[in-house]
Amino acid sequence: MLNKIMKRGHRKPSKSESIEPPIPTTSASSVTVNHASRLAAGTPPPVTLATAPQYPATVEVLPMLRDVPMSDRHNLFIRKLQICCILFNFSDTMRSIREREIKRQTLAELVELVQSGSCKMNEIMQEELMKMISVNIFRCLPPHESGVDGGDPEDDEMFMDPSWPHLQLVYELLLKYVVSLDTDTKIAKRYLDHSFVLKLLDLFDSEDIREREYLKTILHRIYGRFMVHRPFIRNAINNIFYRFIFETERYNGIGELLEILGSIINGFALPMKEEHKLFLVRALIPLHKPKCISSYHQQLSYCIIQFVEKDYRLADTVIRGVLKYWPVTNCGKEVLFLGELEEILEVTQSAEFQRCMVPLFRQIKRSLNNSHFQVAERALFWWNNEHIVGLIAENRHVILPIIFDALEKNIRGHWNQAIIGLSSNVRKMFIEMDSELFEECQRQYEEKEARTGEMEEQRQLTWKKLEEVAAQTTTPGDNMVIV
Repeated sequence: MLNKIMKRGHRKPSKSESIEPPIPTTSASSVTVNHASRLAAGTPPPVTLATAPQYPATVEVLPMLRDVPMSDRHNLFIRKLQICCILFNFSDTMRSIREREIKRQTLAELVELVQSGSCKMNEIMQEELMKMISVNIFRCLPPHESGVDGGDPEDDEMFMDPSWPHLQLVYELLLKYVVSLDTDTKIAKRYLDHSFVLKLLDLFDSEDIREREYLKTILHRIYGRFMVHRPFIRNAINNIFYRFIFETERYNGIGELLEILGSIINGFALPMKEEHKLFLVRALIPLHKPKCISSYHQQLSYCIIQFVEKDYRLADTVIRGVLKYWPVTNCGKEVLFLGELEEILEVTQSAEFQRCMVPLFRQIKRSLNNSHFQVAERALFWWNNEHIVGLIAENRHVILPIIFDALEKNIRGHWNQAIIGLSSNVRKMFIEMDSELFEECQRQYEEKEARTGEMEEQRQLTWKKLEEVAAQTTTPGDNMVIV
């Protein structure tokens, strides 16, 4: 009987309890007691990156995790993370070839492990995993070498990070960890904290577009899963935009950040918060200022239109904001602005259009007379848009007198035949809209031209009289030169 009781007291642990070691806590139970039975068992304490040497002399080949007993997987997992913490110099392609390949295979195994969910990680393993990821991706980026003057990014040779074979797997591992259904957000947010997010945002300045694509996907997933981080992420992106607009005008990841914001803006609830409207006015609209806008204009235009679609009352604010940053000598940038304004007007209602149509078409008048034919052509293409033509027709009594002079100057004297043809087509459209208004504008234009001609003749006569008077009063000894 006594033997049966003693056997029950020494119950054999189940298989599921031996997979992972107990998670240490800060309570009194965390105090280590060297019982004789534990020493006899010979069970080693859990290995961590802190207790293991960071840079061993040699990179050893470890067995696959699936080939070892469940009780040994924890320590083997940490040892594999230790190998992945070793950083190699990829500038010398013939150096450490074997070691780099071992690390690559180890990273690939870890990616497959996290993706499959076959080994659920405890807090220790998750913490060490995030430490390994941080060691690999958080680094000093090389100095900028291309596109310093805000030129066309397509003309620059694409930068390829030589360490990408390892970096790609590390980013893939981080992405799988973030999106995994086995990842507990309450635990993961301890490691994916504000400091981690800020360092992640700094990496968006990488020259390697492949890295920026991974960062964009990972940050978007973090924003979606960790609601507690959402206001912080938006504010951090705001600060990057402010520094880019008003200080450096140099940052590689503006387009990727705007892609993330495009998805975020699409999910804004109505009525829109004042915080979001301030973001539009203080960050998005001023992004029209930098010279290198061509590298991110498509994403910026999408974000702007999302705001107008969400709240039609913002159309006036947006159009006046774009006009504020209108380029003076950059024709390529002006073509982009004309295209963006056309898309904005497509979602603009009549009442909002009337508030901004006067300053808008004063600028269009200048664009119509631009000597660069692509600018004038892009402005004239507005009359191919049915919605914009409808808005113009409703307010033709205001718009036609503003742009009539520009159309007539193009028809009578523009150097490009295509612009002359397009201007003639627009002229015919206004005649069909309201012939009486057109005739009145034409009469006023002819009177203005006649007055201008008379003033020019008077000016020439005045100069001739001055020359005659000067010639009569000049003595032979004077050396006056009449120009």
